[in-house]
Amino acid sequence: MMSAPSPGTLALSVSGLRVETSRGAPIIDGVSFDLVKGEILGIVGESGSGKTTSALAVLGMAHPSARLRAGTLSAKGQSFDLANSKAVAALRGRYISYVPQSPGTALNPVMRVETALKEMVRRVSDLGGGNEADWDRVIGMALEKVNLPRTPEFLRRFPHQLSGGQQQRVCIAMALLAGAAVVILDEPTTGLDVITQESVISELKRLRQELGLSMLYISHDLAVVSQLADRVAVMYSGAIVELGTVGEVLRAPAHPYTRGLLASTLDFRRPTDIRPMAGIQVASAAHGAGCAFAPRCSLSQGDCRAEFPALRRLAGGGARLVRCCHPVSGPPDVSLRSVDASTSAVSVQPVLAVEKMTVEYTDRGRVVASVNDVSFALDAGQCLALLGESGSGKSTIAHAVVGLKPFASGRVRLRGVDLAPRSKDRTDDQRRRLQMVFQNSSAALNPRENVRSAIERGRSIRAAGRSGCAETVEELLKLVRLPTSFQHRFPRELSGGERQRVCIARALASSPDILVCDEITSALDVSVQASVLKLMKDLQRDLGLALLFITHDIGVVSYLADAVIVLDRGRVCESGATTQVISAPQAAYTQRLMHAVPNLCAGR
Repeated sequence: MMSAPSPGTLALSVSGLRVETSRGAPIIDGVSFDLVKGEILGIVGESGSGKTTSALAVLGMAHPSARLRAGTLSAKGQSFDLANSKAVAALRGRYISYVPQSPGTALNPVMRVETALKEMVRRVSDLGGGNEADWDRVIGMALEKVNLPRTPEFLRRFPHQLSGGQQQRVCIAMALLAGAAVVILDEPTTGLDVITQESVISELKRLRQELGLSMLYISHDLAVVSQLADRVAVMYSGAIVELGTVGEVLRAPAHPYTRGLLASTLDFRRPTDIRPMAGIQVASAAHGAGCAFAPRCSLSQGDCRAEFPALRRLAGGGARLVRCCHPVSGPPDVSLRSVDASTSAVSVQPVLAVEKMTVEYTDRGRVVASVNDVSFALDAGQCLALLGESGSGKSTIAHAVVGLKPFASGRVRLRGVDLAPRSKDRTDDQRRRLQMVFQNSSAALNPRENVRSAIERGRSIRAAGRSGCAETVEELLKLVRLPTSFQHRFPRELSGGERQRVCIARALASSPDILVCDEITSALDVSVQASVLKLMKDLQRDLGLALLFITHDIGVVSYLADAVIVLDRGRVCESGATTQVISAPQAAYTQRLMHAVPNLCAGR
């Protein structure tokens, strides 16, 4: 059964999607939905829930290790067998377009903007044999639709010369070149700062309004979905478990899994405790006959494990559908956390002090300061957040502190001792005390090295700096809430959150005084982010760790940080206790950041 969308002309209808592994085990089974012209349908869920797999299946495509076994697509008055890739090929790019998650990797790094757009025109447009003037007209119209300049200077740029928001707009322009009526957007704002994210969301709203575009919007960010989508489909373990309007689903979720996602979502406007969901998501084929969510659900009963529930209309819930034997009613429980608005006194000798730091780079023979005259102090057991949009200098400061990028002037002091600008010139003990956890856990771990070897490498750093530490790999895995059996796994066998925990365990193996965390939760779904943040808070309390936490997520800052520094174009524009800065920002730039954050509470 499919949820009845709002009245209007159907842009497409999908029924009976089934995607299998190469061995025949189901990844997606029985997914069906409708999309009305001009409607935005949000698809949310944890990583591995089947969001992207379902979206690719609509295009008649599947991952190389999977097979699209069944599914019907109805569009333009015709019915297409999605298992027949050739039958759907005529719709790709022309009627249905796809915008990938990472525009930086989706765009060819050696192609200029103009060349990439012309290549797309050649593939999907009817102008394959047209003249140059026709191509220029189509490209100009596509750029105009997404508010990008048509100037020769912009068209000559390579992807690395564009901001994250510009890269994403180029990808959207490519999706619109052939006049597509439906656009599938796969996590288009993940990793973007809040101001760039706000700009992209505004563009999508405008395109829907002006062109009547229909959109499938895939995201793990419930706040973004609440601001943009008309309806939302919640996916878990390859199936839709709840489907309805945004207001219905997010204000009074009926499925325990949806309630769990909301409980894991941070909103700086409401200082609520986050409650990570227990357990991990299992593959569609691994949960047996019962409800896939039952092993993680505190409300599960015998019938939940005996039968796989159907997607049924919720009694008294309008057109909303829920796949649950015992749906819940009413708004979710909210537990407010206590907030201490006082500013902790700075110790006489902080564990880390940065004084008048300036970091420079050379651009076409011209010296440019990417970080200018930045100073701050970090105490033992304190979390200091560096907040700002992309290009504000957050990561540059982090890299300079750990010695990966030398600073041109100023001082970095560790427990009162000056550190050399480059890591290679620091002592083993200084490197041991100051460890960094990177944003991309996949790139940070050697794909040919198992978990045990990765953590042992961290222990070897500790052994070089200090003796007498006896924590084992097993103890470190327990510390980051991972089973000890994981020590034999390789990075490809771990989820994103599990890989990030291994990176944290590796950093902790050297018994550091300070952890520098560079956007470590930006690419994680809300439930995994919640568990990682709770872990960081526990480690800070139990081990007395000092955290220098780089992020663009104000919700994360409100939950984790004691103090915050707001950066704008490499300079400090505001700093202070987190509660004071967030509740009463003084700088216009800080106010702009706060205003740009999507408001989950205000969702329709």
